[in-house]
Amino acid sequence: MIAARDLSFAYPGGGFALKVPALDVAPSERVGVIGPSGTGKTTLLNLVAGMVRADAGALTVAGSDLSTLDDAARRRFRATHVGFIFQNFALVDYLNAYENILYPYRVGLGLRLDAQVRDRARALAEACGIAHRLKSHPAALSGGEQQRVAICRALVTQPKLILADEATGNLDPETKEAILDLLFDRASDMQATVLAVTHDHDLLPRFDRVIDFATLRQPA
Repeated sequence: MIAARDLSFAYPGGGFALKVPALDVAPSERVGVIGPSGTGKTTLLNLVAGMVRADAGALTVAGSDLSTLDDAARRRFRATHVGFIFQNFALVDYLNAYENILYPYRVGLGLRLDAQVRDRARALAEACGIAHRLKSHPAALSGGEQQRVAICRALVTQPKLILADEATGNLDPETKEAILDLLFDRASDMQATVLAVTHDHDLLPRFDRVIDFATLRQPA
């Protein structure tokens, strides 16, 4: 599902730079990523999602060579292949929770919003315990509720690759386990790959494999 070789990226203006000699993630694998803050874990997810383009190296995701895709093609790829759970939720303030869950269908090329999708959105909200909050806007939701909306949004397109950046960071322990169960159950149903950044080491036994990013990357 993911194959990276000699991957490098640096933000314009200097400062942070990332170098990853090699990374392989198999289809349907559940991989946790740990490591100190500031080492580039979120940047790696952004590269895999095609949100930013590597400066050098090879990166193939779901059979697509991301280095050959222009911005529009990467957006189309992301809409049809990737579900991204952002650390800061990235909800749209003027949309209610239900509309935020369906947001990928408003902007994603190649996605068709129909009754089946709407039913799936409601079912995900029910499973996440936020069905009663679907008409609420982000400002009226708690951090944990916003996080669950973001998780529903990432899953509603039934992606083959789920990227999660601290997906359970704002949840209490009991809810955290329930949401991780939902995430992994849906991934199994869709035969999807999960690549998840987490600082919660209590969750690591749930993954097939754990990558310590401090040892994966090279000094820039």
